[in-house]
Amino acid sequence: MAIKRFTSMAYSEADEMVFGNAKLPVKAGLDLEIGAGYTTAEVNYAPRPEAGESMEKLVNEYQRITKDIMARMVQVGFPSVVLETEHVQQMTNNPSWGAAVAHAQKTIMEEYHEEYGIKCALRHTPGDIREHKEFMELRGDKMTTVMESFEQIAESGADLLSIESMGGKEIFDYAVLRNDVPGMLYAIGCLGTMDMEYLWQEIASVAQKKGVIAAGDTDCAQANTAMFIAGGLLDKNLAHTLAILARAISAPRSLAAYEAGAVGPGKDCGYENIIVKAISGMPMSFEGKTSTCAHSDVMGNLIMQCCDLWSNESVEYHGEFGGTTVQCWSESLNYDCALMNTALKSGNEKILRDLLMASDRFRDPQSYVLAYDNAYTVGEAIVKDADDVFLRAKNAAVACCDLLNNAEGLEMTKFELGALAKATSELDAITSESETFMSECMERFKAEVPVFKPENYAL
Repeated sequence: MAIKRFTSMAYSEADEMVFGNAKLPVKAGLDLEIGAGYTTAEVNYAPRPEAGESMEKLVNEYQRITKDIMARMVQVGFPSVVLETEHVQQMTNNPSWGAAVAHAQKTIMEEYHEEYGIKCALRHTPGDIREHKEFMELRGDKMTTVMESFEQIAESGADLLSIESMGGKEIFDYAVLRNDVPGMLYAIGCLGTMDMEYLWQEIASVAQKKGVIAAGDTDCAQANTAMFIAGGLLDKNLAHTLAILARAISAPRSLAAYEAGAVGPGKDCGYENIIVKAISGMPMSFEGKTSTCAHSDVMGNLIMQCCDLWSNESVEYHGEFGGTTVQCWSESLNYDCALMNTALKSGNEKILRDLLMASDRFRDPQSYVLAYDNAYTVGEAIVKDADDVFLRAKNAAVACCDLLNNAEGLEMTKFELGALAKATSELDAITSESETFMSECMERFKAEVPVFKPENYAL
């Protein structure tokens, strides 16, 4: 698959963007359309640890999970659902295990679709097992296993193919601990994008061959790491201004999947997906207030503003008073979707979108920049230098700092303002010459980070 850069915005203005509608909807699975005028819940779950002891136990666990979700959907009268199976490592390392799970899940989903007419699709997300404890091996035997996993799940019932890829993480982990903005820019914007292009051309090729959907990636390994280190309003492990800077830089990196052949829906934990949707017009999954079973964030309502799929991140399968965890969370997600879908049908979608956005807009620098109007501004900065992976990442970072430096109504502490001032001056000092930046960073990090292997990026 060839790389096709996005050189303009899919939407003529930010106000065009709403939940449940994408410029380029995706048809997948059993009569499901994503981004075609309605929202759908995407339920994400994890098996109990003991279920991973054998393939038989794992398949049984996922059968129970799938039946529980499908039965609850029909019981409460919800019209559509997406199931996302994020692989435990045994399933990617042994592709036949992942295939067996996908087949078992899809069989159950087909039964419910046939009997009750529920629209549904199955997303499978193999793990990026190309990471050793000591170093990355992005190309080679591990990559072969990952691609074998994609081949087998695509043959066995998975409708949507995703991954949370790791490219650039060895440099990012080093840089974020040192509040090193140029290092973060190099790790996410340059190395991350290069790995994405390599990986997603392969995934898109498998999807095309097998007649399924290459859905999308997320910068979970880097931007989400920054968000989690930053924590809440009482935490000072990492400035929230730096966390949103990492997120802005992650947008062109996640965009690379769609430039290499993915078509959406983007994966739920990519908070940068709002920027990616503004640029690409493709449908996106998001998670927010209904992912508190997995983590906390500072924008639980806001991030629902333009979602096409609405997810709970992930929950371990076990019992609750209201049923199993997957039944409880799938029901909560679907009531959110019912509200959004009613807003769409009654012509009130922009009112609901703006209420969701306004309720969190001034909570934190992260929510401020990811409000859809500001996210659109970051997108415009990215497409301005579409053909240069370094410059578009730098542009995203500069746009992020500009938004925060000129923010109206956003209160920031001295700690946050100090971090913003430092990041702004560091960005100002970075060259605009791509080759200069790339070669200087490569020499620097080869010397400073022993686990950095340029051959992972064909450098």
